[in-house]
Amino acid sequence: METATIIPANTVAIDATPPVAVATLDLGVGGMTCASCVSRVERALARVPGVEQATVNLATESARVLYAPGEESVARIRRAVREAGYEPRAADAVFAEDLSPWAGFTPVALALLLSLPLVLPMAGDLAGRHWMLPAWVQFLLASPVQFILGARFYQAGWHALKSGTGNMDLLVAVGTSSGWGLSMWMWLAQDSAHLYFEASAVVVALVLLGKWLEVRAKRQTTSAIRALQALRPEHAHVLKSGPAGGIEEDLPLAEVLAGDRLVVRPGERLPADGVVEEGATHVDESMLTGEPLPVSKGVGARVTGGSINAEGRIVMRATAVGSESVLARIIRLVEDAQAAKAPIQRLVDQVSEVFVPVVMGLAVITLIGWLLAGSGVETALIRSVAVLVIACPCALGLATPAAIMAGTGVAARHGILIKDAQALELAHRVDTVAFDKTGTLTVGRPQLVAFVAAARDRFEPTAAETDALTMAASLQGGSEHPLARAVVMAAQARGLLVPAPDAVRAVAGLGVEGEVGGRSLLIGSLRWMTDLGVDLSGLTEPLARWGEEGATLSVLAERVTEGLIARALMVFADEAKPEARDTLAQLRARGLRLVMISGDNRAAALAMGARLGLHEDEVRAEVLPGDKAAQVALLQEGENGRRRVVAMVGDGVNDAPALAAADVGLAMATGTDVAMHAAGITLMRGDLHLVAGALSISDRTVRKIRQNLFWAFAYNVAGIPLAALGYLNPVVAGAAMALSSVSVMSNALLLRRWRGTGPSAQRP
Repeated sequence: METATIIPANTVAIDATPPVAVATLDLGVGGMTCASCVSRVERALARVPGVEQATVNLATESARVLYAPGEESVARIRRAVREAGYEPRAADAVFAEDLSPWAGFTPVALALLLSLPLVLPMAGDLAGRHWMLPAWVQFLLASPVQFILGARFYQAGWHALKSGTGNMDLLVAVGTSSGWGLSMWMWLAQDSAHLYFEASAVVVALVLLGKWLEVRAKRQTTSAIRALQALRPEHAHVLKSGPAGGIEEDLPLAEVLAGDRLVVRPGERLPADGVVEEGATHVDESMLTGEPLPVSKGVGARVTGGSINAEGRIVMRATAVGSESVLARIIRLVEDAQAAKAPIQRLVDQVSEVFVPVVMGLAVITLIGWLLAGSGVETALIRSVAVLVIACPCALGLATPAAIMAGTGVAARHGILIKDAQALELAHRVDTVAFDKTGTLTVGRPQLVAFVAAARDRFEPTAAETDALTMAASLQGGSEHPLARAVVMAAQARGLLVPAPDAVRAVAGLGVEGEVGGRSLLIGSLRWMTDLGVDLSGLTEPLARWGEEGATLSVLAERVTEGLIARALMVFADEAKPEARDTLAQLRARGLRLVMISGDNRAAALAMGARLGLHEDEVRAEVLPGDKAAQVALLQEGENGRRRVVAMVGDGVNDAPALAAADVGLAMATGTDVAMHAAGITLMRGDLHLVAGALSISDRTVRKIRQNLFWAFAYNVAGIPLAALGYLNPVVAGAAMALSSVSVMSNALLLRRWRGTGPSAQRP
């Protein structure tokens, strides 16, 4: 069905009047054949009152319209499409059916069968045989192809003429009709044995074959959307309470509500986003995130609709269903990217505006030129027909959207969601990549990287360290503070038996104190320990060393007869992600400039930068959250007046302004929704290799766009003069025209062989 979404305008009225709403309508457009059709539909939609913007995509045969909603707005938009000569239809009907590979081949097969007897005499001539069919037989074979199977060209061409424009159908209709008409005139007026019925019939058959192959290729470019849509199960097992306990009821997915308890059996797809309440299992999220390994899920774990429950029966509570689910948002992002028009497409639009009228003029010039050169009407007309037939703007119209659809589709399968075509096109020009530190280059949570017992402790160093860590973990066991959890996890990793504490009291903003095994202990910041007068003499050397590196420090102290004495120093730091250093090396090898932006003090930031292989001048430290966007702007200024193209990689709320300010924003989906909405590219898992992958798929997609546009232009630049000079007959011209569109689609489909980057990338 058509999908319409109403969003508030991004303007604020000075007079406090309510803001004007803007609606988005996605509409299928049937009958488009070339870039000229795209321009015609866009012009027709732009003339509708209330329409602010209209973008038409030839590859998806769809239109996206931004308009001010009114009582008859949608009806007027649909009417405009129909009056322009095209068929308005449901947006999700385009290539939605799971059709047989041979669907729609019947008219193509009939055209080829009827044309074959007309072509065989040409093969006989090459062998020195004269198998020319009688004129009336040629007429009976060619006419159904021309006027019944080829009726679509006349209908679409007539609509184009009524609109005062031209398209591929008009060129085919005029060209083949000229060949058919010339043959009729020669048969009736001259009774000639050399007729050209085969030229008109074969051209129609070849164009029909080319369009059928093109539609098949288009379906392959939309396979990513269909694969994502197929992840939605049709029904869900809703668990309802009853007299005998829980009762399962199968309901259509559209009737599932947030808050429902759902049963998911082994091998089934999860019907909604939610939280596991009972059971444990592994979940295959590969179609959503590109992560090949199943992920363990237990009680309290968040799960995503569309992923596959591998082995255990679980009960989950739905938290997001329908259009609010992660899967629905992913589908919308991919659809938006595939529907958008890349900036490079503007050149194609400008060319298509004048292409058909220019070709018609060249055909007339060719006809007149050959007549003036002394050739007969027969030769002049055949040359003119060849010009009309070979000049098809279809390949131009498909060059950009076909590559964008294939590129965004394969990226989505690897966990890279590209919001729009502009981000895809810009990403290949990036020369500087800026990274947020916490949660992007690092795991985003503090870990206990060092635990140093005081030098004067009464135990041996190892025993003293074990004793102190046991006491610290006991005191911190009931706290949810990130530093406390890091201490507890470190003790668990060593297999320590941690006793329960007594009389624990938190001191807000400073630390915690209590008793463990009859010993009075305190844990807190270095500042608190200094204020309390704790004797830190046993930690002088480690305090100096770790202080220089800017690590977060806490002290374990014990209250004894002599006063407060430090027992151990705890050093906390955020660990780098395992793949971070390798990813940065990959990007540096591509010739990119790298920058890390951090709010940490300079010593801590430089220490992390060194671990990641970054140079001192590549670290920006002590940057406040609100100043990250300003740092991006400084990077964009570049040097010597040369503006840099900057990509920003982040995941937090405070990264959103910087992501929006960058030329290309890449948000980790492990972060916040705010960051994802501000970024042009969303990485569906926290693997930094996806950053290099996003730049790689952008490079390849833009390369395919340029290749397609080059060959589409080169084909016409070379083909039209050859046809005008008599080196191409209409049959060869028709075959070349059909081949041009198919070759553009096939070249774009090569992007589907991309297998990502990094160690986990599969090779074809």
